[in-house]
Amino acid sequence: MNTFRKTTWSIAACLLAVSPLPMAISQPKHAETPPNIVLVELFTSEGCSSCPPADELLRKVNGRQTAAGQLVVGISEHVTYWNRLGWTDPFSSSTYTDRQDRYANRFGLDSVYTPQMVVNGQQQFVGSNESLLGRALADQVKQKRINLRILSSEFQNGNIAIHFAASQLPSNRPLNIVATLTDDLAISKVIRGENGGRSLQHVAVARSLATIATIHGDTDTTVNVPWNAVDATKQGAAHHLILFAQEAGQGAIVGADATPVIL
Repeated sequence: MNTFRKTTWSIAACLLAVSPLPMAISQPKHAETPPNIVLVELFTSEGCSSCPPADELLRKVNGRQTAAGQLVVGISEHVTYWNRLGWTDPFSSSTYTDRQDRYANRFGLDSVYTPQMVVNGQQQFVGSNESLLGRALADQVKQKRINLRILSSEFQNGNIAIHFAASQLPSNRPLNIVATLTDDLAISKVIRGENGGRSLQHVAVARSLATIATIHGDTDTTVNVPWNAVDATKQGAAHHLILFAQEAGQGAIVGADATPVIL
C-alpha cells in the first residue's frame, strides 16, 4: 500500500467556476448532442493523512464547468484497506476497494494507493495533483462520447427504477451501464488514526455502485435495481444519481449523465 504526501497545487487553467452539479439536470430524451461530462473518480480514505488535499480538490472541481464546456462530475469512493490502522471510514466499502484493484491491474500498477484520481477510466494520477487533473481534462475534450441520458428515476421500497436511453454507440462493442448513488456533501469528525481530531468534508460520496445493464446498441429501457445502500444515506440530504457507460474490463468511460434525486 502506497501513500502520497501533499503536492504543490497550481490552478488548472482549464477550470471555470460556474454551475454547481445540482443544476446539471438530464437533458430531453431526444437531444442530439451528448452531454459533455467528464467523470472524475477519487479513491480516498478518512484514515489517510494524504487524502484531505485530494478531497478538497474534488470539492473544488465537482459540478464545475471547464473553459471547453465540460461538466466535471465527481465520485468519491472510500476504500477499506486503511480501516485496520485505527479508524474505520464510515463511507468505506469493499465495492470501491475492488473497483480500485481492477483499475490497478488495468493500468499495470504495482499496488493500489490513496489518494488516486481516475479520469473517464483512462488516466490515473495522485489525487491531489491539480496540474495533472487539468491536463487529463484537456485530453478528454476530443474524446468521442455516446449519448447517455437518465430519463427518470423512482425510489420505492428499497428499489430504484432507472429509465435511461443510450444512442450513438460504437459498432460491435458492448458497454456496461454503471449506476451510483452519491451524497452531495458529507462531514465526518475523525476520532483516531492519521486524521484523528480533524473534521473532514467530502463531496459526491458514493453510497452504492453497481453495473445495472450491458448494452450492445441503441437502448431505451427501464431497469429495476435493488438499492440496499439507500437506507444508509442521510434522509433529507441532497443526493445525485450518476449513470455512466464503461467499456468492458473497466475500460474507458464513454458517456455519463447525472441528476439530483430525492429519497
